[in-house]
Amino acid sequence: MQPLPIDIDRKAKTPLSEQIYAAIRAAIVERRLAAGARLPSWSDLSAQLGVARGTTRAAYERLVDEQLAAADGARGTRVAKRPPLVPRPAETPAAPALSGPFHDYARAPLLFRPCLPAHDAFPHALWSRLSAQAARAAAAAPLAYPDPRGEIALRRTICAYLSVARGLHCAPEQVIVTTGYFGALGLALRALPLAGREAWLEDPVFPVTRQALRFAGLKIVPVRVDAQGLDVAEAVRRAPRATLAAVTPSQQAPLGMAMSLPRRLALLRWASETGAHVIEDDYLGELQLDGRAAPALASLDRDGRVVYAGTFSKTMSPALRLGFLVAPPALAARFAQIAACLAPAPAPATQRAVAAFIAEGHFLRHLRRMKRLYAARRHALTIALREAAGEDAKISACALSLKLDLPEDADDLAIAARAVVAGLAPAPLSPWYAEEPRPRGLLLGVANIREARLAEDCRRLLALARDG
Repeated sequence: MQPLPIDIDRKAKTPLSEQIYAAIRAAIVERRLAAGARLPSWSDLSAQLGVARGTTRAAYERLVDEQLAAADGARGTRVAKRPPLVPRPAETPAAPALSGPFHDYARAPLLFRPCLPAHDAFPHALWSRLSAQAARAAAAAPLAYPDPRGEIALRRTICAYLSVARGLHCAPEQVIVTTGYFGALGLALRALPLAGREAWLEDPVFPVTRQALRFAGLKIVPVRVDAQGLDVAEAVRRAPRATLAAVTPSQQAPLGMAMSLPRRLALLRWASETGAHVIEDDYLGELQLDGRAAPALASLDRDGRVVYAGTFSKTMSPALRLGFLVAPPALAARFAQIAACLAPAPAPATQRAVAAFIAEGHFLRHLRRMKRLYAARRHALTIALREAAGEDAKISACALSLKLDLPEDADDLAIAARAVVAGLAPAPLSPWYAEEPRPRGLLLGVANIREARLAEDCRRLLALARDG
């Protein structure tokens, strides 16, 4: 047997056994030692290198543990068989960047970016104190798996909040804490027997919701909304056998109207008669800038057809990645079992901090402040837009955004892309629609604006729109 070409450096800080292991490993990985080749015995290699047998033995044992070599009793230690080498490409392609609504993850919010709360108005000092207290409590808790439905303190406070603010009475056993709204949506799509069936979806709707339902194997039936929300009669005409309706009844996303009471009752009646289910996305809760928010659709449900989903992303911060779901009583156990297996609740420390934020009254006070602030900023943005665009400009309020209509031949996608380069982030309207005609427009978030420079920012945006 030929001696192994191993060079060891006795002055190096790396242990000798580590140096021997690394040299043999490199020879095996680089195929300089063929599969099945017998390695020298511990004593032979120790004598060759002038080291103790225990040093060589430690290197060999590590090679065996990593399945690079195999101990074969009296026959010695041999190189283990490995899969054939696959030629590496000259250059490994980079993973494609997320596109569409995902393009600006982890970036500081640009001006006019919709769907984000005001960063400058968040009670950072208070939240830091509550977070620190919750982290200490979570660290001192017993080392056990947390409840996959979420911390009981948060689920109880959610129940109390929903009862007061949304007219929805539920028990903590029905509440499951999720990773944002889409965690709740994903859980509902897993728990309900929906694959391959038809689903009503508002048109327009948040593009990610449409994509999520497609990923779940649903056949989407877009149904246009009007001033009263989803047109239930049209939905029944188009897909009477649908098994799901996904709606934003309190404030339609993105247009902002509330579903009328007759439409709500018609939707619940259809679900009850057909055995279908409704997923209610109450993404803003009671954060309504004009008057009081309409009660939750689930507050009218008497037959257990509505799965209610809420989130703290718009009312507090999307960085929390915290939402919740209220399952119908008859389905609560099934939802809980699926959550335990596939989608357990996020880390307890954040949940405990949010529970304290709600229970101590900070949440409702924060919402009241945000209503006043967002209403004032929306008013200021409306005035600045009209002064820059003229009184003929078609501007309308849509929840926490303003909608600026564009000509039919305008390319709102291209305008929005140019705006990002200029440090502005209005959302193009047309991707929210599934069917033609797709109105062209821009959605401008009112939460994060610079009031001192609002006139200049509006002029810059309108210049980009005119160029498009």
